[in-house]
Amino acid sequence: MSFRERVGSLFKGREEFDLTEGDIGKPLFYLSLPIVVTNLLQTAYNLADTFWLGRYSTEALAAISFAFPMVFLLISLGMGISVAGSVLVAQYTGAGAEREAEYAASQTVGFAVIGSLLLGAVGYLLVDDFLALMGASDAVLPGATAYMQVISAGLVFMFGFFVFIALMRGYGDTITPMLVMAGSVGINIVLDPFLIFGWWVFPELGIEGAAVATVFSRALALVVGLWVMFAGRRGVKIRLSEMLPEMNYARRLVRIGAPASIEGTGRALSINALLFIVAMFPDTVVAAYGIGTRVFSVVFLPAIAVARGVETMTGQNIGAGNPDRAERAADLAAKTLFGILALVGVVTWFAAGAIASVFSPDPEVVAVSAEFLRYVAFSFGFIGVMRAYTGSFRGAGKTLTAAAISVLMLGVIRLPVAWFAVGPYGETGIWMAFAVSNVAGALIAYAWYRRGTWREGDLTEPDVVDDDAIPGDDGVVTDD
Repeated sequence: MSFRERVGSLFKGREEFDLTEGDIGKPLFYLSLPIVVTNLLQTAYNLADTFWLGRYSTEALAAISFAFPMVFLLISLGMGISVAGSVLVAQYTGAGAEREAEYAASQTVGFAVIGSLLLGAVGYLLVDDFLALMGASDAVLPGATAYMQVISAGLVFMFGFFVFIALMRGYGDTITPMLVMAGSVGINIVLDPFLIFGWWVFPELGIEGAAVATVFSRALALVVGLWVMFAGRRGVKIRLSEMLPEMNYARRLVRIGAPASIEGTGRALSINALLFIVAMFPDTVVAAYGIGTRVFSVVFLPAIAVARGVETMTGQNIGAGNPDRAERAADLAAKTLFGILALVGVVTWFAAGAIASVFSPDPEVVAVSAEFLRYVAFSFGFIGVMRAYTGSFRGAGKTLTAAAISVLMLGVIRLPVAWFAVGPYGETGIWMAFAVSNVAGALIAYAWYRRGTWREGDLTEPDVVDDDAIPGDDGVVTDD
């Protein structure tokens, strides 16, 4: 077997495995691996920005430490739309209702466009006041504001691509989004230094250049994603005639998606509130916080990816009337992720200094970043456990439960621990809060999952989705 064939064998499409029957480990692996790669590529956006801006100036690096949480907040406010769409597509696909899945996807795209345009406008108008409220220093505020204004103006492209990934994942196709993301990331990485430093014929835009590169590359990815879904040859198909928002369908999106938006928004608000605490310290600590959180975004990629895989497997198996198989998938994912991330934590503890030095040449920033990484490293495995079970909750449509666990972990545990710990321990108290909340979040998720309440209900039941939701004569489905 050639090298190309060996690599190709790692990625199998939906047509090569069944998520509702047979073995659990292999389909979960083949479903999750492309998501790992996709998320790794997605994180490369942030890492590329962090790498080049760290060499531009410490102020620029500190600026994105303030900007990224606001980006997360804007995306989180609208993420319920993509989660609801993914869950509905997964459950309809598992139930064999392909036409209903297509209608769900089309409606999701329509609502996503409207929601992202509104959120982008709000973000653009309020960015300066928001960042000032968060405590950004005078040296950091202009750069962070410029970055966020560009991101807010292009939010429809960024969020639209996230929706494309979610809908394709719900159908069971995780390879196509991976391939589209790969091309987009390559463009972003190439553009970053040219726009930040003003190489060749490009103007020196600094931190604003990083934002322009990100929006441009994701806009191209969205165009490709829409072409794929309209064509319908891979993954779920969408139809322009069914994208006009229907209020009846809006209620379904709100029912499933609102708790997911609450979860994401609560997570984002907690991160922003934590940044308010971080802002009480010098810019070196703020920069170190930005480096640490960027590193965590890479470390936790397997947990996030497998959780998305569990979400899809749970959704399709709930739709197929097989909750026991969904539970086995979640348990297997939790055990596997705990072992893998615990090992990654050991490696991170020993290599903390070397990892931090990749992102900043400032010795003080490196030292603080290394301390941050070491304090959190031992809790990596627990993040895997929490992600696996909350992913299963979302796949079953129990997005409110997943939201409650997230809010408890971040708002009720991490934030208060950080607030009280910084008094006696300084910035170390913030690092301690991360570790404590990661462990607590895993224990809460495991205990809640064992109650079995996620088994209740099926989103494909007639009382939830009726024939009249899809345009046609007397409830009969028609093609364009």
